[in-house]
Amino acid sequence: MSVLIKNARILDPAAGTDAVGCLGLRKGHIDYRGIRAPKAAYDEVIEAKGLWLMPGIIDLCARMREPGHTQKATMRSEARAALAAGITAVCLPPDTRPVIDNTAVVNRVNRIAKAAAGTYVYMLGALTKGLEGQALSEMSALKQAGCVGVGNGLAPVANTLIARRALEYASSLGITVHVVPLDPSLANGGCAHEGAVATRLGLTSIPVSAETVAMRQWISLVEDTGARIHFGRLSSARGVELLQSAQRRGLPVTADVAAHQLFLTDADLEGFNAMAHVIPPLRQAQDRDALRAALKSGVIGAICSDHQPHEADAKINPFPLTEPGISALETLLPLSLRLVQDGVLTPLQAVARLSLAPARVLGIERGSLAAGVAADLVLVDPSAAWKLNPADLLSRGRNTPFAGADFKGRALRTWLGA
Repeated sequence: MSVLIKNARILDPAAGTDAVGCLGLRKGHIDYRGIRAPKAAYDEVIEAKGLWLMPGIIDLCARMREPGHTQKATMRSEARAALAAGITAVCLPPDTRPVIDNTAVVNRVNRIAKAAAGTYVYMLGALTKGLEGQALSEMSALKQAGCVGVGNGLAPVANTLIARRALEYASSLGITVHVVPLDPSLANGGCAHEGAVATRLGLTSIPVSAETVAMRQWISLVEDTGARIHFGRLSSARGVELLQSAQRRGLPVTADVAAHQLFLTDADLEGFNAMAHVIPPLRQAQDRDALRAALKSGVIGAICSDHQPHEADAKINPFPLTEPGISALETLLPLSLRLVQDGVLTPLQAVARLSLAPARVLGIERGSLAAGVAADLVLVDPSAAWKLNPADLLSRGRNTPFAGADFKGRALRTWLGA
């Protein structure tokens, strides 16, 4: 089916375009882009005055819970929720069950994703076998099977020698290593930021140094090996400073931030609010503000959801025993639009952080609205006012700290290209 979208505000970060125009889709590709409507006929014509047209969102971290945790969600439920939220591609971390550390699991996940018939699914392979931090995985085979990077999730690597060998191996293959910087000894099983709130509530804390010590170690190894590293889910102002310093020295280091870290702080844990239990933890207002500033400047290049849907029972125990994570696919775009409304990002910057920058991190040919490319795109109503009711989420996970929040802007329609 062919579609012509007329008079939309076209936001294409790949071309630096922010202008009203028309876009034609045919056979899964963009076949026309211009100021005026083409003479060619289309099966459907959409008048999009006042609406935004942007490349599909690429989410750098989303746990779809399959295989291994289908009591929480399924690939089918989450892929369809993602598509409805304007997300055309997601990247799975390797901590499925079984772990994505061999080609058989990669092929299994691909089959599940294909049957789900929703958003495109990419994968990170395991950096070490079984994510046990001891022996390196067969990264070459994982790359050939289609993995777009490797990582160890939140699981620690046994020692710096293994970490260095992993970076050397990844560098020789041209693979990006994805790191969630969290030193396990300093984190010490904690569940909240080290500060006044954790002290008052009696919660075991995670200091900022758990993030920065890990970052310093990995950055030092990048200096030795030249390997590409992507730091996922930064949470602190000091982490931003280390990232910026590494980039100024020309090191191949990039980073993303989870959308909730740009709005929530450890104050949202008051009352033992388990919906705000996340790892890395929510930190202080100055950390949130530093993350926003780094996102604006481009030091942090991408926003992700860090989607972790849970069943209701996972959030009803005493706070330290609840499972961390937010069901976040359906708030990724609305929260990013709120950054525009708050003056943190321009519309084009927001779209770049959601589409083009993640595509470049993963090394995939997406994030553009150029004529001839696959028609992965989203039509957005930036003025649509709505209130988040967890019962209305398409995701099976209803665990969100934004329940009852008022939002302005949402995806109206999403297209997947060829």
